[in-house]
Amino acid sequence: MTIQSLWPRQRTGGRGWLALLVAGVVVYLSIRGLAHDGMDGTTRLGSPAPTQLTAEEQATISVFEKATRSVVFIANTARQRDPWSFNLFEVPQGSGSGFIWNKQGHVVTNFHVVYGADAIIVTLADRTEYKAKVVGADPDHDLAVLHIQAPETALQPMTIGNSQALRVGQKVLAIGNPFGLDHTLTTGVVSALGRTIKSMTNRTIEGVIQTDAAINPGNSGGPLLDGMGRLIGVNTQIMSPSGAFAGIGFAVPGDTVTRIVPELIKHGKLIRPGLGVSLVPDAMARRWGVQGLIIGKIGRGSAAERAGLRGARETAIGRIEVGDVIVAVDGKPIETIDDLLDVMELHKVGEQVTVDYLRSNRRYQVSVTLQAVN
Repeated sequence: MTIQSLWPRQRTGGRGWLALLVAGVVVYLSIRGLAHDGMDGTTRLGSPAPTQLTAEEQATISVFEKATRSVVFIANTARQRDPWSFNLFEVPQGSGSGFIWNKQGHVVTNFHVVYGADAIIVTLADRTEYKAKVVGADPDHDLAVLHIQAPETALQPMTIGNSQALRVGQKVLAIGNPFGLDHTLTTGVVSALGRTIKSMTNRTIEGVIQTDAAINPGNSGGPLLDGMGRLIGVNTQIMSPSGAFAGIGFAVPGDTVTRIVPELIKHGKLIRPGLGVSLVPDAMARRWGVQGLIIGKIGRGSAAERAGLRGARETAIGRIEVGDVIVAVDGKPIETIDDLLDVMELHKVGEQVTVDYLRSNRRYQVSVTLQAVN
């Protein structure tokens, strides 16, 4: 087999060789001329021109390069037993994102990212991997705190911002690991404020941030940042008919995160203020035609008992008497358990609230000093 040149073969004599020589010199001089773009002759042929970045692009790049050091990749695995060999093996359940909270190794993510995990692996920006354990969780707000044994020098805590000062139209950035593609940056704006979404426990999460920054599976638990690279939310959910991003993403507001995370680190759960009562389920109250929250049982020594509230009780003739019906707290109408929990989130243990309630179809009002409840 022979290799044939792709150039056409020609017969050339002496004049032909001279013509080729002259042509070669001309081409060489032409190329040499093109190789010098300026008087100083520093720009060479084929060298890429310097990239000109706008001030906005430079700012975005700077934010990403700094913030990405605080973002982590989280892998959730479950242990299963081989039915034939009976050996245990780990099966990937999913993946998500998170961010470093402090130098002590605490990492914040979504509760649904680590739910049901037998083993959790956290990968830092430098690709080092650490086994993690859950130290606290609040499923109602879809938040969880992990802990890793990593040196302080490897941990770059996320800078915290203020979500209360956000305005619709403000630029935001999302960093995460969508579909396992680590440290992906998307940008957008705050599309709306004060949205509500449902957590895994069917609890309403209030004050949620809506954004059009692309959020896809794997972004869950990652940070939503303002234009300065400060945390303003934790990416949690998307609204999509296909399961992929469709222009509407939601983030738990940063102020909720900064209120809850220290509690999870300290207590392993959120210590909520409450009345110390058990409530009749909303559906049952509606079935009975009652508008408000029916107190089913009063805890002994509870805040509600000290305030004089009553739960359901059996009368002398063996009939069940319905307990007091809470209809308002601090002047805000209460119709569902979610309504009461939303009001409680505005307060701390030891603070007082005014409770309006119905007893025997008469309306009363009483002050209650809130206690810690699970």
